Amino acid sequence: MSTARYLALIDLLRSREFPARRRRTETGFSGPGYHTVELSAAGEPAGEDAAERVEAREQCVAEHDALVAVLGERWGEAQVFSLWSLLERSIGGEAVPAPWDELSAGFDSLHLWRADGRWIAVGLALEAEGPSYALAAVVTGIDPP
Repeated sequence: MSTARYLALIDLLRSREFPARRRRTETGFSGPGYHTVELSAAGEPAGEDAAERVEAREQCVAEHDALVAVLGERWGEAQVFSLWSLLERSIGGEAVPAPWDELSAGFDSLHLWRADGRWIAVGLALEAEGPSYALAAVVTGIDPP
């Protein structure tokens, strides 16, 4: 996918109303106060050789960096928001609101912007020693806890 397509998806989510209940959508999941979209992801390899997996992972990192740069041009420098403490709080039994609870379980940190009364977050998750990666975006009206 391209940066232009990612931007189009983020803009689509920014223009949508939030649903009353969590539900699957054509782009990801939406719930009260948020929309999510998985932009790129790979789990365990399925027939790809090691070089193809490395190349795909590097491509995902490059797509993340390009998207963050373009969004930075649009809305200014991103706030890098660590999710580590949210994960610890959630594990400790504290109720962390959606979508922040799910984000903290999958991402270490996010690039975060505030525009038109909503938060736009972009996250990149890379498996420490393996081929898995995920690039996602979230649009939410719920302030980070």
